[in-house]
Order: sequence, then structure tokens, then C-alpha cells
Amino acid sequence: MLPQSMGMALFIISESVLFAMLFASYFYIRSGVEQWPPDGIEVPKLATPAIATLILLTSSATMVWAERGAKQQGGRNLRAGLLVTFLLGAVFLGIQASEWYRETMSISDNAYASLFYTITGFHGAHVIVGLAMNVFVQAVAWRKPRAITDSLVRNVSWYWHFVDGIWLVVIAVVYLSPRLM
Repeated sequence: MLPQSMGMALFIISESVLFAMLFASYFYIRSGVEQWPPDGIEVPKLATPAIATLILLTSSATMVWAERGAKQQGGRNLRAGLLVTFLLGAVFLGIQASEWYRETMSISDNAYASLFYTITGFHGAHVIVGLAMNVFVQAVAWRKPRAITDSLVRNVSWYWHFVDGIWLVVIAVVYLSPRLM
């Protein structure tokens, strides 16, 4: 494994530990109460996060398209794949922002609300980082296409797939588990 890829792998592992601690906190706090979410708070609706999930999973496919494009001469597929991935990620963030705007609870209402906003917000911050990485690679791809390396695109791709994979856990923990337990 190349040093750059090893660095990204270690970074993703450390970020996974942070998310694991958030999920552990969620279940630990939840285990100490009889009703979850607490009285007066609705279980999160599923339609909006389901659409967001579809968009984010589609962005993983377009990132694969970008990766494959990086291996081709010319880089047109790389640039197109990165651009579509960026747009889908931005749409995902817009959906998340609109969900927060429509939410009736506030982060300071109780532990449930605090965990909801912290976990989804932490994930949203990771999407923003992924979008910034995407923009950087796009800038290089447009200005100096020959400077694009497989490891550069691979690192961005790994991070993006990590963000998408973590979202599936967020969906399971924050949106589905209140209905199941």
C-alpha cells in the first residue's frame, strides 16, 4: 500500500472510531430511558432521509465512474464523475439542511435531540470535507490533468465511500432504531 493510501486508511479508521463513539453514546443514553424518543418528540420521518440515501448511494456510483475515468487518457470521465458526485453531495446537504429547518425539536431540548443533531451534523460535516476534497481534485483535473495520480483519486474515493457507508449506519441508528426498539 502506498504511503498516501495508508495515511487515508488510518484517517478513515480514526473517523470510524469517532462515529462508533457517537453511536455507542446514542445507545447508552437510550438504554437508560423508558421511551425513545422522549414524550413530545416525534420519531423522525423516513421519506426525506430515504431520498437523501438514494442520492448519496448514487454519488458513490458516480465516484466509481470518476475513479475509472482517472485511469483513462484525457480525464473527461474523471471530471464528469467528480462533478456529478459533487452535485449529488451538495443536494444531499441541501436535503439535510431542509430537514433540520423543518424539525420541531431543538438541539437543547433533551438528550435525544442533542444526539440527533450531533450525529447527523457530524456526518454532514464529513460530507462537506468530502466535497472540499472533490473540488481540489477537480481543480487539478481541469488545470493540470497530467498531475492526477491514481492514489489522489483513490484517496478521495475511499473517503467518499466511507462517508456514504457511515450514512447507512446513521440511517439505521437515528432513523430506524426508534421504530424497532
